[in-house]
Amino acid sequence: MNPITSLCAGMDMTAFAERLRLLREARNLSQVRLSELLGVDPRAYNRWEKGASAPHLDTVIKIADVLQVTLDELVGRKAMTEDVKIRNHTLHSLWQKADQLPDSDQQALIIVLDSFVKKSMVEQALGINNRR
Repeated sequence: MNPITSLCAGMDMTAFAERLRLLREARNLSQVRLSELLGVDPRAYNRWEKGASAPHLDTVIKIADVLQVTLDELVGRKAMTEDVKIRNHTLHSLWQKADQLPDSDQQALIIVLDSFVKKSMVEQALGINNRR
């Protein structure tokens, strides 16, 4: 067994699997979508969430990045925080990039985002369902 595999093999897989499921669900991600974001086969991901196998350490790191948690939170060394930053991983990635934009571009982005939020609120108030 290589060192990376053996490092993760010592984890309590039942607790890890449960924590992985809870973190995924808190972000409204399906198993298939999370496996896509991780670049792994959905069946392999499903085995991790069932506790039947352990991901490699490099994949555990990627899982933590995608789920926006620390490694300690992911593997159970630290309590899970209830604070989910942004549930949509793509939106979260773009948000991080947008944070680096010049102030004038950020202000323009704020106006666009605000208009979408207000549009959604009006549609909800009118009972219009444009969700796909």
